[in-house]
Amino acid sequence: MRSSRLLSILLLLQTRRQLTARELADELEVSLRTIYRDVEALAAAGVPVYADQGRAGGYRLVDGYRTRLTGLTEQEAAALFLVGMPGPAAALGLTAETSAAELKLLAALAPDQRDRAGRLKNRFYLDMPAWYSDAEDSPHLAPVAEAVLHDRRIKVLYRRWEAPREVERLLDPYGLVLKNGSWYVVAAASTAVRTYRVSNILELTITDEEFSRPRGFDLATVWREHLEEFDQRRFTGTAVVRASAGLVRRLKDVSFPVLVKAIEGVEPDDDGTVTVTVPIESVGNAASQFIRYGDELEVLAPEEVRAEIRRLASTVAALYPAPR
Repeated sequence: MRSSRLLSILLLLQTRRQLTARELADELEVSLRTIYRDVEALAAAGVPVYADQGRAGGYRLVDGYRTRLTGLTEQEAAALFLVGMPGPAAALGLTAETSAAELKLLAALAPDQRDRAGRLKNRFYLDMPAWYSDAEDSPHLAPVAEAVLHDRRIKVLYRRWEAPREVERLLDPYGLVLKNGSWYVVAAASTAVRTYRVSNILELTITDEEFSRPRGFDLATVWREHLEEFDQRRFTGTAVVRASAGLVRRLKDVSFPVLVKAIEGVEPDDDGTVTVTVPIESVGNAASQFIRYGDELEVLAPEEVRAEIRRLASTVAALYPAPR
């Protein structure tokens, strides 16, 4: 613990040039007496640290002294700042580790390089959740991450979409994936590898059992295959639709990816409309998606989707009868 704190003091002085004993104590959440002892220990170990007296004084390192704790180049350190994710790191319980890693990155650079790399932190920010939605509340995320890191089997009570809604599962958690603000754990139940939404875990216990990962397991490959399989399963049919000229013109503003993909690149008819075939998940889902566009999108087939849209429209209309 003390060695880690001594290293932190050294890196703080190297990156910020001068700090008072009070500033160091507040940064490291220790007492002033502890800081005095630690600075003396650094000096005794040969680190050229000294104190400037007066109101503007503080501890600092001899000019030109630097410790190289990594072999990172300026470009490598800058690239790591770009991929930093403070939100996900905090959700995983790694806030302190992220701060320490950032401090080491800054310390690996000369002052002028540090300034250039540090600018990236204030010029690029990664916000994972999609518009009009918040990041999911996943109270069991940190223990899942712990089990993933240490290859420990977990017992969970999981809420799923189909009956029975709540099921118990014994899982070997291979890895975590963050997609649009939602965390998923890729895990094996018996011999089948599946994906579980972490926010749907109702109860979790980390067991004392360790598991062995399959040889050659690659999380990115498994996740891509999961997405491909998911698309194949969720699209159960197709619908033929005619989009109005106005809808085609504002296609970039349409938040319906499969519709946009179907229309893009298709030559409009003489009246500006476009007729395309769109994959659909189900009759009900398709009707609720298409009805959002009102008279700008007409479903030509199948009749089941047209009938469901008529039903939805009449139900809504019944709620808003014309005043007498």
